[in-house]
Amino acid sequence: MSSSIKVLITGAAGQIAYSLIPIVARGDVFGKNQPVTLILLDIPQMSTVLDGVVMEIMDCAFPLLHEIIPTTDEATAFKDIDVAFLVGSMPRREGMERKDLLAANVKIFASQGKALAAHSSPDVKVLVVGNPANTNALICSKFAAPKIPPENFTAMTRLDQNRASAQVAAKHKVAVKDVQNVIIWGNHSSTQFPDVSNAVCNGTKLPFTKHDPDMISLVQKRGAAVIAARKLSSAMSAAKAAADHMHDWWNGTGSSYVSMGVMSDGTHYGAPKDVIFSFPCTVCPKSKQWKIVDGLALDDFAKDKLRITGQELEEERKEALSATTGQL
Repeated sequence: MSSSIKVLITGAAGQIAYSLIPIVARGDVFGKNQPVTLILLDIPQMSTVLDGVVMEIMDCAFPLLHEIIPTTDEATAFKDIDVAFLVGSMPRREGMERKDLLAANVKIFASQGKALAAHSSPDVKVLVVGNPANTNALICSKFAAPKIPPENFTAMTRLDQNRASAQVAAKHKVAVKDVQNVIIWGNHSSTQFPDVSNAVCNGTKLPFTKHDPDMISLVQKRGAAVIAARKLSSAMSAAKAAADHMHDWWNGTGSSYVSMGVMSDGTHYGAPKDVIFSFPCTVCPKSKQWKIVDGLALDDFAKDKLRITGQELEEERKEALSATTGQL
């Protein structure tokens, strides 16, 4: 068996982590022969809950689990890790404006970026799940620079891709496992653009005549619909998406492509520079490096949607960076 890899999960006492931890521990992300050490970080107020999570993990008796390290200390949590799932973030509360949410999360992700720079290796793979994920990932990467390159930071839009893929499968009456190349463009927010124009089923292109505004709206608002029905935000589906994202980043994507929020250099599909923008990506399994898929056709409808979500990301960047003035 391979030597253990060190996997950090923040917000470890929360709902998403509760579903994510067993997926990672049983080998569904990094491989059935890959031992893992789980480092579980949460705030001091959640330490008793975290103790209970550790008890449950132990009681599961996962064969691949080498060690569990629960902590409320960032220096301990980020020490020599190979992978980070940054799940914990400040949730949006009633009456809170988006700019207030950004300002609160800047402090969290700036601190974690500094901790990555101080304690982690330059090769660490960082997936930001906590919302607003794209801009949180951008801020984290800024504070981890220059030690850790920006391409090592990604934001999760896989949940949106999974949601859209499920809708495509239901519409065409095919198995969701056979649907590939559904794309989420832009921000993980209500401005995201779910694009099914390139979707295939078992390698065969699915019929497409025009974009479906109802399906787009359904995916954009799915998180709010879950909250309205469940009275809690998406957890099980978010954990599955985080695992899917990291699995493909670690093991490669094969012949299909997947949606990943990655750093934009301003040369792809008109997306603005220096934002974390969701693109269709492929990943080489040997290098574990993502690459944006180029050459896909965009009609005027799609171009307009990309412009809108790109503008939102630029506005978020401006607000987030203004909250870090003097810290970078």
